[in-house]
Amino acid sequence: QVQLVESGGGLVQAGGSLRLSCAGSGRTFSSSTMAWFRQAPGKEREFVAAVRGNDGTTYYEDSVKDRFTISRDNAKNTVYLQMNSLRPEDTAVYHCAAMVAGWLVSRSANMYNYWGQGTQVTVSS
Repeated sequence: QVQLVESGGGLVQAGGSLRLSCAGSGRTFSSSTMAWFRQAPGKEREFVAAVRGNDGTTYYEDSVKDRFTISRDNAKNTVYLQMNSLRPEDTAVYHCAAMVAGWLVSRSANMYNYWGQGTQVTVSS
């Protein structure tokens, strides 16, 4: 069992930065593939970034590449999403997710086993 709690969301002006954190619990956290998804009002949940469990390879959705950075600190059971150069279209609820099969990575939300409750990010123009 893995429990995930996100924090760090808030209101920021366009061009600003935020760092989201996802604190996890459970013995499988360090080997799990971890990802961030986001969901804007009236839209489907979309993939943002992931870090594969077995080797730390990172993956990004095209619109956030070069602006967002995903990282993990297994000693703290925490995954981060550093978001720079934020745009109004980044406004959404951001969720972290864990996939126990840490040798895999997926952009599909259906592949992830555990989810946090989400943290709101609002970017004003």
